[in-house]
Amino acid sequence: MHIKYAWYVWNGSFSSWLGEEAKQETKRGSWRGVRWSRRRRRRAEMELRDEYQKLVHVMMNTPRVAIDNAVSPTATVVKVNSARKRGMLLEAVQVLTDLDLSIQKGYISSDGCWFMDVFHVTDESGHKLLDPALLSRIERTLGGETLLATDGADCQDGSGLAGLTAMELTGTDRPGLLSEVFAVLRDLECNVVEAKVWTHNTRIASLIFVKDLHSGSPIEDGQRVHRIESRLRHVLRGDHDVRSAKTTVSSPTLTHSDRRLHQLMFADRDYERVSSTGYQASSSSSQSKPSVSVQNCEERGYSVVNVQCCDRPKLLFDVVCTITDMDYVVFHGTLGVDADRAYQEFYIRHIDGGPISSEAERLRVIQCVQAGIERRASEISAQIKQGVWLALSMPDRRGLLAEVTRIFRENGLSVRRAEITTRDGEAKNEFCVTDTGGQPPDCCAIHSVIEKIGEEHLTLNEQKAPWSCARQPPAAEAVGAFNLGNLVKRNLYYLGLVRSCS
Repeated sequence: MHIKYAWYVWNGSFSSWLGEEAKQETKRGSWRGVRWSRRRRRRAEMELRDEYQKLVHVMMNTPRVAIDNAVSPTATVVKVNSARKRGMLLEAVQVLTDLDLSIQKGYISSDGCWFMDVFHVTDESGHKLLDPALLSRIERTLGGETLLATDGADCQDGSGLAGLTAMELTGTDRPGLLSEVFAVLRDLECNVVEAKVWTHNTRIASLIFVKDLHSGSPIEDGQRVHRIESRLRHVLRGDHDVRSAKTTVSSPTLTHSDRRLHQLMFADRDYERVSSTGYQASSSSSQSKPSVSVQNCEERGYSVVNVQCCDRPKLLFDVVCTITDMDYVVFHGTLGVDADRAYQEFYIRHIDGGPISSEAERLRVIQCVQAGIERRASEISAQIKQGVWLALSMPDRRGLLAEVTRIFRENGLSVRRAEITTRDGEAKNEFCVTDTGGQPPDCCAIHSVIEKIGEEHLTLNEQKAPWSCARQPPAAEAVGAFNLGNLVKRNLYYLGLVRSCS
């Protein structure tokens, strides 16, 4: 009886214990459900927050582009709105410039973290943009899309130069220098695929992209790279280099080629007026320089840069590129063109947030902006203005550039600018040439080089610089004496009495 009672008591307690455990398990199960629901809610909130941040990031960093052909009767209006960040203005101008568009008018403004650019653009003929494909390309490129370069396009940003070796050269310019550089590259079995050459204030800057002549692959062997750098540096130094020449061999970067040339010239301090003998140039040559002034706007904390000069393609890019690479930020600006004169005004601050703080800094900005305009401009630079553009089109082969530039040199022509491109085994090159004194070349010399290279391969490009055969007389007796000295030196060089640096 007691045992049976005890069993019932134990069984009842066990059953009640089981009931309590079931209740606790049910509670634990419900709490698991609550915890799972909270965890899922937190995960959903985090995903939503991530999506929101992505959306804000895209909206903040992707420019909004609007193109309107109805606002202006003479130009297409392109509006760009985006978050204000360093270099955004330069990127927008670079896109329009690379498409060979002319900016006739523009407004630059910023408010807090946002900025808006408005450009009135035309094509090379001065007409509105009506091609739907071109309008779509502008909108997509300004909107941040990376478009593949079309066949024959100039890969300005380096994206089409994969598999090549980049060479950056700076030094003192002299007649025949480019011919010597290409001769060295030929001897070292380097095939030149792309190249750009600028000269300014007796300085030269060049970007040359090469590959191995036999394998077609980039040049990566350390000893060979060192040998190339050493030979090129020896050529660039010459006999009377005021400042040491610099050569760099590396892989191509994504920096825009024209911007890189500006940077090389700026680092070489070409804005300092140095003559071919190493002395400061006289101020009498400043009459043809672009007008640049800098004043401080104290009440708003800006420095105001005003530019007036002859209008030309890529002018805005050159000015904005120079200002940006000097570590200044453009907050506001206006652009305009009246006949053949360009007027630009920029409100700038240094990247540290302050305006120009000293007279030396103000003068340096003026010099650098003037140099940035003069480096490229065939219409502005006193030397390049007298140049003749020659276009070369023929099958590429080993030593072609060395041979062509040697013919230029032997006929008393000096290369002031060069744009070299190779596509599908065809060389498409352009050279701006003058005589050794920077004056218009003699018509006999031009006809001689055309005859030697071949009329079917070398032609005059009068679209860039119209040229007549009648040579203008020297402006002063000193110029004639300078040309005579160069003529004597050139003849001694050809006779082997002056040592070549190559």
